[in-house]
Amino acid sequence: MSIRVAPVRLIGDHSTKEAVLKYMLLIHQGTTPTPRSPEQWEKLSAEEKNAVYVAYRELTQTPGVTPGVQMDEPETATTVRVENGQTLVTDGPFAELKEAIGGYLFFDAPDLDAAIALAARIPAAWLGGAVEVRPVMEG
Repeated sequence: MSIRVAPVRLIGDHSTKEAVLKYMLLIHQGTTPTPRSPEQWEKLSAEEKNAVYVAYRELTQTPGVTPGVQMDEPETATTVRVENGQTLVTDGPFAELKEAIGGYLFFDAPDLDAAIALAARIPAAWLGGAVEVRPVMEG
């Protein structure tokens, strides 16, 4: 029996469609320094901090991008589950903090390659986090 590994694809290694598709880009902060964590943020140089601000400003001005709202820290989350008809409420995030979603945006793109290229411009992708690109099912 072999171990199944999630496939990794390179840009261009998939079928494309001509219609414009909507993607949700889920930003996983991981260990990404942010201004909300001053100790980690101060480890970045002034140039790196400026690059983060510029990158996010450019992302929000990209045609087809609909920015999401800023989310509070994962520690402030409340997780709700229902088991046997009873609502269970837990203080804190559903996922471990390193996996928590720090933000999101929507992108109307011609194909997956364009969404991947946009995801690569998100600072979390190059500062220790990751960006999950997921098609939105509409109508």
